[in-house]
Amino acid sequence: MASREPAPNRNWIWIAAGIAGVGLVGFLFWHASRPSTTVEGIAVSRRDITSIVTSNGIVQPTVDFQAHASAPGQVKKLFVKIGDWVESGQRLVEMDTSDAASRIATAQASLQTAEQGLRNLQQGGTQDELLSQKADIAAARTTVAQDQQTLATRKQLAASGAASPNEVQQAQDKLNGDQAHLDQLLSRQAGRYSGGDFSSQKALVTQASTALSAAESDFAASDIRSPISGKVYAIAVNPYDYVQTGALLLNLADLNKLQVRAYFDEPQIGDLAAGQPVTIEWAAKPGKLWHGHVLKAPTTVTIYGTRNVGESIITVDDANGDLLPNTNVTVHVTTKERHGVLSLPREALHTQGANDYVYRVVGGKLARTPITVGMVNLAQFEITSGLHEGDVVVLRSTTETELSDGLPVNLQR
Repeated sequence: MASREPAPNRNWIWIAAGIAGVGLVGFLFWHASRPSTTVEGIAVSRRDITSIVTSNGIVQPTVDFQAHASAPGQVKKLFVKIGDWVESGQRLVEMDTSDAASRIATAQASLQTAEQGLRNLQQGGTQDELLSQKADIAAARTTVAQDQQTLATRKQLAASGAASPNEVQQAQDKLNGDQAHLDQLLSRQAGRYSGGDFSSQKALVTQASTALSAAESDFAASDIRSPISGKVYAIAVNPYDYVQTGALLLNLADLNKLQVRAYFDEPQIGDLAAGQPVTIEWAAKPGKLWHGHVLKAPTTVTIYGTRNVGESIITVDDANGDLLPNTNVTVHVTTKERHGVLSLPREALHTQGANDYVYRVVGGKLARTPITVGMVNLAQFEITSGLHEGDVVVLRSTTETELSDGLPVNLQR
């Protein structure tokens, strides 16, 4: 007969079950009797939410004039001071004209010399050279005519035996030499100067003419007038200062027509678009705000110092003369706006992985509630599902107790 295995000791099973039951009862008793945690809460309500990106920028006038010295010289007189409003055509600065007048005289003399040189080339030389050349040709022709007469005479004499053939040859050689000299003089008269000589001299004329025009322009520019209407916001010189060519004298602009060249970090660029409203702050005037809109959104990314940025142009819509050019300002661009949506402060939001949730207060206890989040800014977030208007949600615990599902709480608002 096969042996039978002993039956398990059922007493141990009942003992283990009893211990587990006691533990469960104790846990439930502890859970029900643990002290409440004080928390701060807020009711879900409808609010407006905006998304804003902030950066820095430089104020620039759109209608601007910078007066520069057109030539080296002394500042003779200033007709304006900082803050003056000037009309188009109004005198700003008068420069000393003595240097400009001297340059005009020098340029005129150079031009006259160059033009006379060209005329000399065209007529074959100077008047003295031409007279000397004519005299030389006339003398050479006379000599050749005499040589021809001498040769004819000696040939007649040689025919009658009164002159030797050697004398005839000598006369012929002299005629040939004097004729060659005459031909050389005539050739020099016809083509004394080459095409390169003419080109070089014409270039000198052009250069001298350009220098004269520049000197006359500098003379005219010594009386500096404004081409626009605007306010003088910077003066870089004083009367009797000596300045070099190109030196900045003063700046003026229409301070009612300004823009801001702003630089946004690369992650912000995708949120920017033309037409978005902008608020502008200047540290020199705390509490004062200007308003504008994005005229041109960034189209490329460039390196600006240690940052990768996109450049945006922002118009200032309410400039009235109290925002100065070339100042550094802070711009706040409103990229998104939602009106009357369910929302809560950011501190009420919890995230685990890809899941968002909050802790509602239900019957004096916390209820972990999954939600769907819409738009988010630094202070608030939009709730698109999971909560209703009036639901009470915990912001934070006033103690070190960690928030958890089912935690008994005392609500403080």
